[in-house]
Amino acid sequence: MANEVLTEQAGEQEQPHLKRVLGRWDLVLLFVVAVFNLNVVPSIAANGGVTVWLWVVALILFFVPQGIAVIELSHRYPGEGGVYLWAKKEFGDFHGFLSGWCYWTNNMMYVPTVMLYFVGVSVFVLGPSHAQLADNRMFALGASVVLLGLLVVLNVVGLGVGKWVNNAGAVGTGIAAAILIGLGLLVWMRFGTTVTANDFRIPANPRFLINSFGVICFGLVGLELASVMGDEIQDPRKTLPGAVAWGGLLSGALYIGATLTLLTGVKQSDISVLQGIVQAVEHMAARVGGGWIVAPFALMLSISIAGIGSAWLGGSARIPFVAGLDSYMPSWLGKVHPKYGTPYAALIVHAVISLILVIVNFTVTDSGVQETFQKLLSLAVVLQLIPFIYLFAALLKIARDKTREAGYYQPWVLYAAGGSGLLTTILGILVVFSPAAQIKSILSYEIWMVGGTAGFIGLAAFFFFVYGGRKAAR
Repeated sequence: MANEVLTEQAGEQEQPHLKRVLGRWDLVLLFVVAVFNLNVVPSIAANGGVTVWLWVVALILFFVPQGIAVIELSHRYPGEGGVYLWAKKEFGDFHGFLSGWCYWTNNMMYVPTVMLYFVGVSVFVLGPSHAQLADNRMFALGASVVLLGLLVVLNVVGLGVGKWVNNAGAVGTGIAAAILIGLGLLVWMRFGTTVTANDFRIPANPRFLINSFGVICFGLVGLELASVMGDEIQDPRKTLPGAVAWGGLLSGALYIGATLTLLTGVKQSDISVLQGIVQAVEHMAARVGGGWIVAPFALMLSISIAGIGSAWLGGSARIPFVAGLDSYMPSWLGKVHPKYGTPYAALIVHAVISLILVIVNFTVTDSGVQETFQKLLSLAVVLQLIPFIYLFAALLKIARDKTREAGYYQPWVLYAAGGSGLLTTILGILVVFSPAAQIKSILSYEIWMVGGTAGFIGLAAFFFFVYGGRKAAR
């Protein structure tokens, strides 16, 4: 018996331990920088004022249920892993792995889009005359590599350091949004607006608008990100609910305000998916005689984008880290840096695969920078929303089981949130297969979407059933 106790204690000591460094306001800022992503606003606003109604619908039917789900499941299952852990507990090992796998691999697509968006915005820091550099493939690729490498290093050093990149990104996001919305209000008070009620009506051909709803749902994910790092939160059961509420409220208000301002500042037909925000500020600043503000705004927005990249790179890398510990992926992915106490192997692998995907899209296809951005973003939407099917289905399962202990919410709240969120998530996945306006070849887009989705799910099955099975046999 004594030997068994000693063995258990030794096993506990061998398990990697992560440091609890995230407080409540760290989480609020993390939610703002993770949820409120200005880089998705131009691709949505390009479809006109009717997208404001889509924001409202998605906030009610998807975002609020997401917050309820995160609070309830974090309360029941605190710990590192988030969507991976929750699906595993409720539906079994494979579903947990698939949920975590999709959550991780979507960020392989999304992080490169953040890098490309950074390129499109940061060139304005050098002055509007350098804006054309954003369409230069080699420049876009080189700048993406440099930023990605810097973010990996900072996250390997640890969340104690990396969180300040996230926090700086949140502050940059707030300042950039304040400048954008403030200029919009100033222009509106001085000159009025050309936006009319007709701009908020559903167009005769809503084909491009359909894609926007999926991207909007994608833009509203992020409240679950902190729970992926559950073992690094100080007193998570007490800290998380308030942080979710504040982060969600701020993010929703900023999204609607930014979309309206962008529509006011730039004609719908002229909105660029990479530079639309800066274009709006440049246009509005010129009208009120404040052209000098463009470069500082671009700098704040660049810091914001870097924070977004850091948050998603660092957060999603915890998924292969946990999968490595569970032996469904190579065990070295579960290694913790001996000095900094971070999942450095998972971070490096994530960055390398993201870099390969950027290179492939630039060198193998004829896509321009904006089309590459849209293709990567659309596939990221599908993979990102798959874990939310499990998230909301878990709420319905918990609500039905009357033998469960009481959680954070009453069963009727879980039924409402789970049903609404599940139906909205499935709709969001389906509509994103309709191509956005920036896509030139519909056939290549559909091949990319269907092939990419099937390929990544097939890889998940391989790692779980083949690789995991072989390792278990050994």
